[in-house]
Amino acid sequence: MPSTPPTTPPTTPPTTPARSTTLDLTQDPVTLTATLVDLPSESGEEQAIADAVEAALRVLPHLEVQRFGHTVVARTHLGRDERVVLAGHLDTVPENANLPSRLEDGILHGLGTCDMKGGVAVALHLAATLPEPSRDVTFLFYECEEVDSARNGLTKLAASHPELLEADFAVLMEPSDAVVEAGCQGTLRAEVVARGQRSHSARAWMGSNAIHAAGAVLDRLRAYEPRKPVIDGLGYHEGLNATRISGGVAGNVIPDECRLEVNYRFAPDRSTEEAEAFVRDLFEGFEVTVLDLSPGALPGLSVPAAADFVAAVGGTANPKFGWTDVARFSALGVPAVNFGPGDPMYAHRQDEHVPVEHVRRVERQLRSWLES
Repeated sequence: MPSTPPTTPPTTPPTTPARSTTLDLTQDPVTLTATLVDLPSESGEEQAIADAVEAALRVLPHLEVQRFGHTVVARTHLGRDERVVLAGHLDTVPENANLPSRLEDGILHGLGTCDMKGGVAVALHLAATLPEPSRDVTFLFYECEEVDSARNGLTKLAASHPELLEADFAVLMEPSDAVVEAGCQGTLRAEVVARGQRSHSARAWMGSNAIHAAGAVLDRLRAYEPRKPVIDGLGYHEGLNATRISGGVAGNVIPDECRLEVNYRFAPDRSTEEAEAFVRDLFEGFEVTVLDLSPGALPGLSVPAAADFVAAVGGTANPKFGWTDVARFSALGVPAVNFGPGDPMYAHRQDEHVPVEHVRRVERQLRSWLES
């Protein structure tokens, strides 16, 4: 009987490592923005872009570069009298059929163009092409801004290495229509619960309808009149809205519970304690559970560093309607503003875009300020 030839074990083809992207930080910041946009970096998936940013910064001899997770910090040490921070997040919300980037008629389209790879590109370009700024600069590129705060790279860095965030002033390069937006509103999310008693819908009088009871919560929301305080000459506009509602058991059951989620955007002259007390008082008689609460940040335009910055980049400042990480800098005692290319109204939208002129103007103005 012929012998059976030995079986050759199947070979596993060698895996090809993912190609890394090499960033040229000296190129036009619009082209650099497009390159960054074409590096997908949904929250939690920032390794590729963080690798590219770190590699590009480490070859610059005038910068000390450190990395923490997918957060990259690069700092000058020139012995200047003042230190400033230029900060931006590397992550984006999930793709919505808006990749890759495309340039049409002076507008760069694509996920992250506005929020906020245009601002990140400007900061990276300045980091490479300004080896001797008039102020020492900390360039900060961090992970997971678009998700819960426990994962936020800036939050983690503030907890583990707060000394790296020490500065006289910070610029968060969030989209601001290329105009300074000062401070930010605080935000509170709460769940308001209306209770009832179940019964068969054919004998509704034997129960108590929780969805009907929730109508009183909606009545109070409809009657709400927003505060419009003026702070440092800027007019803020608060908001309180229902954002989600759930209730019901079955089509023939009177519901015994209805839950409404409300979001309160409060002006920065109100503390988190005051904001929570306001919401609890408004919905007295209902169960209220605070789900999330973040303080706002005062404009701080009376701080000399902030006033000088506003003057240097056009002399105009608007209030920030929304919450940004300027509040985190404010909590660290560092005055901060939002200043970046792109209209924030287009952030997170499928048609997200940034005007080329915004990117170039913000780069020119920041360069002039850092050279002055």
